[in-house]
Amino acid sequence: MTVRITWDQASARRLERQFLAAPAERGTPAADIVGTMLAAHAQVLSAAEVSVGVRGTGTTRTDVRAALREDRSLVKTHGPRGTVHLLTLRDLPMWSAALPAVPSGASPFAPDVRVTEEQAGQIVAAIGDALDGVCLTVDELTAEIVARTGSWAGDPVMPAFQDLWPRWRQALHRAGQSGALCFGPNRGRKVTYTRPPHFDPLPPRDAVRELVRRYLRAYGPATPAYFAKWLAAPGGWAGGLFRELAQAGEIEEVAFEGASAWVAAGDTAFPDGPVRGVRLLPYFDAYGIAAQPRELLFPGAAYRRALAGGQAGNYPVLLVDGVVAGVWHQRRQGRRTTVTVEPLGRLTARQERELGKQAERVGGVLESRAELVVGEVTVGAHA
Repeated sequence: MTVRITWDQASARRLERQFLAAPAERGTPAADIVGTMLAAHAQVLSAAEVSVGVRGTGTTRTDVRAALREDRSLVKTHGPRGTVHLLTLRDLPMWSAALPAVPSGASPFAPDVRVTEEQAGQIVAAIGDALDGVCLTVDELTAEIVARTGSWAGDPVMPAFQDLWPRWRQALHRAGQSGALCFGPNRGRKVTYTRPPHFDPLPPRDAVRELVRRYLRAYGPATPAYFAKWLAAPGGWAGGLFRELAQAGEIEEVAFEGASAWVAAGDTAFPDGPVRGVRLLPYFDAYGIAAQPRELLFPGAAYRRALAGGQAGNYPVLLVDGVVAGVWHQRRQGRRTTVTVEPLGRLTARQERELGKQAERVGGVLESRAELVVGEVTVGAHA
């Protein structure tokens, strides 16, 4: 008999597994929290710090930075969708094999600008060699890559921000995804890159299958289309992968809100009812990006207010009982962080009290004193 799952059940299980129904116990390592998320978006590091921090009891940005810079249990590098994420060091063998195995689309660059597959391979190898045991700025890394590959890699031909970057930077995200590069500590205001500690990647086929199972345990039930969107992968490739896993008995089909979806094999236990409560999630939080279907996570006015052309992550969101019910913005001045929250509907007295505690929690993560303001958020996306 097909297991039938409602949105409330799926939402409740996702929130529980994401440490959003109840935060992880005090002392839980930041890397363990990131592992439950699979990856924490870190294009803006402070957003990643809040993503991780609100999922842990007493977890602060100092804990996240220590995991990144001291014990190196976290790595800042290019992850899903080619964007910058925090990944756990122990998961790099999976990520570094799975991500390069995802088929890529056509290059957006003109033929005289783009690198060939052979050149991209040379660049990635040169990056890994150059960064072994050192931290280099982008200019220093450019010189090392050119010395190892040829002057073509350093040609300033890649349009970017009213400037021209060297040709090799087209392969930067590939180097990160393959484990040849990660971010090092800033040198003043300059970004540096280094190489993660050495590890042995999983076989690509095993890594991709493991990634699907991990994704389904964190964010299932899901369809191949949901997985493809989360990973920025071709839909046809994802569909074939799910069929292969289904035939192998590694995933199983369920009915999710009346439509076909998938969970990891045997992982069919769900809570009976929804999770109640208020949560504040920052830009590009993993839950808002991965939880689908999006029209149920962002119901009604939330779809118009908290998304940008249907894309999640552009606004920090207020969750009420597991769905998006507003947006918010933080502004830090010295030791004070002003948290402005714009609810899209009326909050109960209990929810208002919870909102105050959640604003305090954001302040605690950022090691500042929080001041809550309930009113219109006037800044735009990414502000």
